[in-house]
Amino acid sequence: MTAPQPRQLLLDLYDAAVGAVHPRNLVQDFLPTPPANGKTLVIGAGKGAAAMAQAVERSWQGPLSGLVVTRYGHGADTRHIEVVEASHPVPDDAGQKAAARMLEMVQDLTENDLVLCLISGGGSALLALPAEGITLATKQAMNKALLKSGATIGEMNCVRKHLSAIKGGRLALACGKARVVTLLISDVPGDDPRVIASGPTLPDATTNAEALAILRKYNIGIPQSVQEHLESPASETPKPGDPRFAGHTNRVIATAQHALEAAAAKARSAGITPYILSDGIEGEARDIGLMHAAMARQVIAHGQPFQRPCVILSGGETTVTVRGEGRGGRNVEFLLSFALAMEGANNVHAIACDTDGIDGSEDNAGAVYAPDSLARAASKGVNGKHLLADNDAYSFFSALDDLVVSGPTRTNVNDFRAILIL
Repeated sequence: MTAPQPRQLLLDLYDAAVGAVHPRNLVQDFLPTPPANGKTLVIGAGKGAAAMAQAVERSWQGPLSGLVVTRYGHGADTRHIEVVEASHPVPDDAGQKAAARMLEMVQDLTENDLVLCLISGGGSALLALPAEGITLATKQAMNKALLKSGATIGEMNCVRKHLSAIKGGRLALACGKARVVTLLISDVPGDDPRVIASGPTLPDATTNAEALAILRKYNIGIPQSVQEHLESPASETPKPGDPRFAGHTNRVIATAQHALEAAAAKARSAGITPYILSDGIEGEARDIGLMHAAMARQVIAHGQPFQRPCVILSGGETTVTVRGEGRGGRNVEFLLSFALAMEGANNVHAIACDTDGIDGSEDNAGAVYAPDSLARAASKGVNGKHLLADNDAYSFFSALDDLVVSGPTRTNVNDFRAILIL
């Protein structure tokens, strides 16, 4: 059997990673026992929520109903569970209305009823119900500022929880005495279920004081309504140990590590030795690109820390502090930084994609890099350094026809990177 070409091998690794964490391959193994006498209500939010709902319907024994909200274009066909599409990463009115309806649906449940909550990355923006006294416009402005600030996902979700009427455990409390079972697809380094989608059904260990400190840390303007809310006891979230969460359960059913292990198995089947560097890398995308390039150069020059041929795999969630006006995304920004640092070194190929199929707010999942990428760009008059300075890595890879356009994958365990060294 002929080994695949480097570009195709990298695309195969990405496909294997995504397939391993798709709801259709996972949900049926984690479904709870249906209630004997009560009803089953399915709720949820995230980029994978519709596919999770579809998977529930295919395996569930008994009646059910419900509502999940997902990103525009990430829907799935369901018969009993309504799917609403809304905006991500900046919330909109559709998400706000869906969140309000969800709170209404869980009212008046009894101890005989089951609430099955399906949560995946993106749920913070999609399940948008601002706390009392805060408008959706204010929430949108805060979200935009956080996204551009370079804040980590944990920091952003701390703020989001304390500005919300539904996240940070509040949705679970609204379910009253019903049994709440939450299935989660993790998009956060460390896979803490309380951080995924801002933990709408889990108690929260962060505080409103921390939320204020995060906004100040990143020099984000704090509107009067937000300041007053975060200084009020009313903004505090329910904490671990709260007896109202007794009997509730949660399971993280898919993680970045699962995706990386699937990609590693695919690499081995192609005769390439894989090394999983980490499933939780955080930091500025361009800095992480430099780090990966330094490692690749060490492998080439000294056979350390790995012998080639090999593929170095990593995941996590990088950030981009936006200073330019270009079209970007954290994966293409990582890859352009990596490309510039490699300076066309032979026998090194790479891919960086978001497992949800959308890198930031563009139409691509990410991009691929080859040893001749910089030379091809130069022949077209494309200056990688200038584009990186303008946060415009999308335009660099678009000019080379090297964007990876998968469309929405309907799952999300964040960044996937593979550095192939032959």
